[in-house]
Order: sequence, then C-alpha cells, then structure tokens
Amino acid sequence: MMQVGVLADGRLHLNHGPMDLICQVWGPGRAGAYDRAVARFDGLLEELVSELPSLRAEQSLVHGAVAQVMAAAVAPFRPAFITPMAAVAGAVAEAVLVAIVAGPGVERAYVNNGGDIAVHLASGQRLHCAMASGGMVELRAEEVARGIATSGWRGRSWSLGIADAVTVVARTAAMADAAATMIANAVDLPGHPAVTRRPAVEMQADSDLGPRLVTVGVAALTRAEVARALDRGLAAARGYRARGLIEGAALFLQGEVVTEGDLRLKELDHV
Repeated sequence: MMQVGVLADGRLHLNHGPMDLICQVWGPGRAGAYDRAVARFDGLLEELVSELPSLRAEQSLVHGAVAQVMAAAVAPFRPAFITPMAAVAGAVAEAVLVAIVAGPGVERAYVNNGGDIAVHLASGQRLHCAMASGGMVELRAEEVARGIATSGWRGRSWSLGIADAVTVVARTAAMADAAATMIANAVDLPGHPAVTRRPAVEMQADSDLGPRLVTVGVAALTRAEVARALDRGLAAARGYRARGLIEGAALFLQGEVVTEGDLRLKELDHV
C-alpha cells in the first residue's frame, strides 16, 4: 500500500514497496509541487511491475514511460552486461521530479530514492547532496549535472565488484544510476581470495543478475591491491566521461578514494 507523509522538517515522504522517496521543494509553489509528486507516485510501482520480466532482461521491448527511460539509460553501456533494472531507482526519482517541476514556483527541488537523486535547479541555484559514503556533492545551476547515484557491494543492490561505494554525477539520475552500477562493477580484483562471492540467484531468486557472482564480503586488502582495484574502476569512469555519459565520479574502497571529472566534494562539517 502506498504511504504518504510529511516529515517534521517539511519534506515529503513517499513509500510503496521497494520505493522510498524523500522529496524537498524550495519556492512558493511547494504545496502544489508536493500534490503533483503524490499523484505521479500513485500507481508507479504497478506500472513497473507490469513490465518486470522485460526490465530484468538484457534487451527487450518496454512500453511505459519510466521503463523507456530505464532502457535508454543503460543502452550506451552495452555490450557489457546490464539490464534496465540498473537504472530503476534513478528513473523513478526522475519521474516524480518531472511532476514536481511541471507547475510554477519551484526554485530548487530534489527527489531522493534511496540515495539516487534527481535534482532541479532554477537559474542561480545550487544544492548540496549528502553521499552515503560521507561528505557532500555540490550541484550548480550553471552546470549540466542533475542526477546523483551511488552503487557498491555494501549498498542495497548486488554488485559484481568490490567498491564500498561509487558516487556518480550525470545529466540525469537514471544515467547516473546506470553508470554508478557499471563503475562499481569495474572496481574489482577478479579471483582474489579476500573476496567472497555467491550467485545472485542464491541471494535473491528473481535477481536480474541470474547466476552471475555477486560480492558478499571483502576482507582487508593491501594498499597496493586497493589501488589496483580502484584503477580498474577509474579507467571505466574515464571512458564513460570521455563519451559524455557522466560528468564525474568518486570511487571509495577501504578508506581510499579516487575521483574523476567534475565532482565537487565537500566535507560534512564544512557545509
């Protein structure tokens, strides 16, 4: 059952099954924006479930508006393995944000779907978004990035790699979601004895990853091993940025971080 609530600080909370959204709007049009967010959220889960078999396949025809956004977001990353489900959280956040900004009086807004965030910034505006890995990312209206997403083996979705977290900024939340998944998969030490993996279907019977091995544990690595794994992910991030798929990325593994591109990081206590 869909649940709608307003938090003590005025943010809108929307929940239905696996979708858990926090929405915040600045500007005189906030009340209307929240009404539109609720209306768009209603039925969204059913819309996706109706096409779930196709969304879990590598390539198939989808029909719904959000499903098509998901499919379009993952397409540029092929022929590597990826399904539209890699972009589901970002695409859902985008769909609700589109409804929020469909009316007047919205100066700034975001929709945060479990760490995958769609952002609206009117001229001259900026927004600081907290990362699950710590610190914050700053987005500015004069720049093109409007989506932030984080992936990694410690997150809520399964990963083929060993990154604690990979945070990506991109033009859209769906594209950031897909890219974060792929970069996190690339941060890896294939066959390393410190990494424990299990078939995805053993962890989640209906996983779109099927029998592919997902990471369920990473023991302590040497600094050289951490650097080698991060270098693999950084190479993927650089390739995606060169193709215009992302604007920037931050890769985290066992206390080390490397960045690529336009990712403006801030420490939490300096904001």
